Amino acid sequence: MNVRQWNRDLGLGVRFAFTGGREGWVRVLLTAVGVGLGVALLLLTTALPHMLAARDRVSDARQDYSASYTVPKADDTLLLAVTDTEWHDKEVRGRLLEPEGPKAPLPPGVGRLPGKGEMVVSPALKALLSSDGAELLRARIPYRITGTIGDSGLMGPRELAYYAGADGLVPHSGGTRVDRLKAFGDPHPTPQKTDPVLILMTLVVFVVLLMPVAVFIAAAVRFGGERRDRRLAALRLVGSDSRMTRRIAAGEALAGSLLGLVVGTVFFLTGRQAAGSVEVLGESFFPSYLDPTPGLVVLVAVTVPAAAVLVTLLAMRGVAVEPLGVVRTATQPRRRLWWRLLLPLAGLAMLYPMVGNGRNHGEFNQYLVVGGVLLLLVGVTALLPWLVEAVVSRLGGGALSWQLAVRRLQLSSGTAARLVNGIAVAVAGAIALQMLFAGVESQYTKETGQDPARAQMSVSLSGHGRLAAAGAEFARTKGVRTAVTLSSGQIGGTRKDPENMAAITVGDCRALREVARLPSCRDGDVFSAENPRTDAGYLAQIRTVMRPGTRVWIDPSEAEVRGREIAWKLPATIRPAAVRKDSLLTDPSGLLVTPSALPAGTAATLYGQVFLRLDESVPDAREHARTAAARIDPLAYPWTFTATEQSNRYTSLRTGLFIGAVCVLALIGASLLVSQLEQLRERRKLLSSLLAFGTRRRTLGLSVLWQTAVPIALGLLLASAVGLTLGAVLLKMTDTAVSVDWASVLSMAGAGAVVVLAVTLLSLPPLIRLMRPEGLRTE
Repeated sequence: MNVRQWNRDLGLGVRFAFTGGREGWVRVLLTAVGVGLGVALLLLTTALPHMLAARDRVSDARQDYSASYTVPKADDTLLLAVTDTEWHDKEVRGRLLEPEGPKAPLPPGVGRLPGKGEMVVSPALKALLSSDGAELLRARIPYRITGTIGDSGLMGPRELAYYAGADGLVPHSGGTRVDRLKAFGDPHPTPQKTDPVLILMTLVVFVVLLMPVAVFIAAAVRFGGERRDRRLAALRLVGSDSRMTRRIAAGEALAGSLLGLVVGTVFFLTGRQAAGSVEVLGESFFPSYLDPTPGLVVLVAVTVPAAAVLVTLLAMRGVAVEPLGVVRTATQPRRRLWWRLLLPLAGLAMLYPMVGNGRNHGEFNQYLVVGGVLLLLVGVTALLPWLVEAVVSRLGGGALSWQLAVRRLQLSSGTAARLVNGIAVAVAGAIALQMLFAGVESQYTKETGQDPARAQMSVSLSGHGRLAAAGAEFARTKGVRTAVTLSSGQIGGTRKDPENMAAITVGDCRALREVARLPSCRDGDVFSAENPRTDAGYLAQIRTVMRPGTRVWIDPSEAEVRGREIAWKLPATIRPAAVRKDSLLTDPSGLLVTPSALPAGTAATLYGQVFLRLDESVPDAREHARTAAARIDPLAYPWTFTATEQSNRYTSLRTGLFIGAVCVLALIGASLLVSQLEQLRERRKLLSSLLAFGTRRRTLGLSVLWQTAVPIALGLLLASAVGLTLGAVLLKMTDTAVSVDWASVLSMAGAGAVVVLAVTLLSLPPLIRLMRPEGLRTE
């Protein structure tokens, strides 16, 4: 077969698609919308590498990596201090800036350094500060707005950030220095060590999110198959052979897919423009970041039409288009099971060599991972038609609506399976990912040592001088029940370049009892912290420094930071104190010291910390505490106590999965709705005929619901089995114990069922409009 014949027949099919009257146009538009939804998500996927790279460039360019205590003062240096805060669980990035000369560097996105009492803010923060209910935040950031930060200095349009002018910043007391040569950013970034498990999870996430898209595109190009086949029968009557007929049918599908590329591009550009006003899990993106990679765009533009042609040719092999009709309604041979089982078995065979690798045996083979997961998910699409046919062929009597639904399923079980293939694949992948993420979560979650039941917040102050006043101020703050003040520092056995150093914790007896169980206490006492969790080697090392009567140096000099080297002779009596398991400090060690035991001037060498117990019944108790911290010390750093914290890379991947899952579910719902409407349009005359013979509308409506419920129930059952199998294999690959959270499995299956139910309910109004006697009219 030469290329000219292919081009002629495909071109003829394209002409038929656009010149087939109203019915032809409706079918092409439905196909284009179905394909376009998938293409839009594919284009979004091709834009992800550029989006992540753009965000990383901004993040790197504005970071204070080069800030140092040792940079000498010059006319091109800039003092800066971190003043990050939170507002109702949303992060607010803040910096205080103080130029030391006319050539001081500018942060990205800032055209002029703000003066003292001024600030430049992100547009989102400017809008927030001017809104009602932000009084506490305005009191916390009391600077006058003189400009806005440009896009080059922001991670997204909804980010909250500001740069404020300062006066009197001092290195070693919350401030650091940066010069023009290094400026902002890291000129020599250290590459992050790759984590094989995270790479595996990333690969699986992409495959699982994109596989339903491919399934829906394959289903969309087969819209209107029954009407198309009747037109092809007419072509056979005027002399077309079977091969030419299949090529013409492929041409019609090609027309819908090409128009789908255009529709998908419009959908993507529309969504891209709206991306700036959307925030998901605290993340926002500039539309310019969503710039598809050209090579991947070309791949999508070529693959989608080619897939449309290929799917149509394969589908036409099961249809005998003859000059006098289409043999589709006759009893078809039973689907074979053996080759359908080969697909998931081949997928398991590809994944099996990597079982037990974990993160300690090198990288996972990305080709085997992608191929194995693909084959397992494709196995769902292959097994579901067989499962639906095997089950519905055994279904029998019941209510009239049930019998109508069962008979329709028996006549076209393949069409019913195609309708739910995408949702089944999505649910299978979601279950596997849920198992994988839940199984490895403990590997990326660590305990902080903080006990939220003992204190809810902690505030680190930039110096010790105002610690007592700060504690009293916090105690008077609305929503704060009690405030515990502690200071920390270092002692060394020598004055300069100390080899051995030990920590000291300073506080009154009441505060020290929050750290350890003291036998008795009065001002002037010193205790050694007995912490069973302290490393034995380190404990032996610092004991030489903490011997009673020894002369030590408070805040001794180190290579980069020069201390004040205050001499102190330890008291003759240092009593041991057992560290509390629920200590406010994380693994305290060294000496516990009451204030009067220290020599004069020590306070200036220590760093203060205030622990707050909040009254959770007071609205915005945390916001009141953060605002009080900013009022007491602009460089104070408050944070909320949490028992555990997770790896940022793991959290980012899980956030990306959630965002992708939302997009895929939206695609699933929209595509299912289009598919349902197309199915109803195909059966308009049948529905009108049944209504004309006296069938009640309620019966017909219930039959449509049953026709959806039976395949989706079977699809979710199959998806659960495949998803559990894939999840177990992935956990074995990461060398993690296999466990099943049945609540999560049921929630994933329930989410798929809810989407289908919602689509079915939305299709009922069109169904009622189609059930009219006018549907019997033939022109």
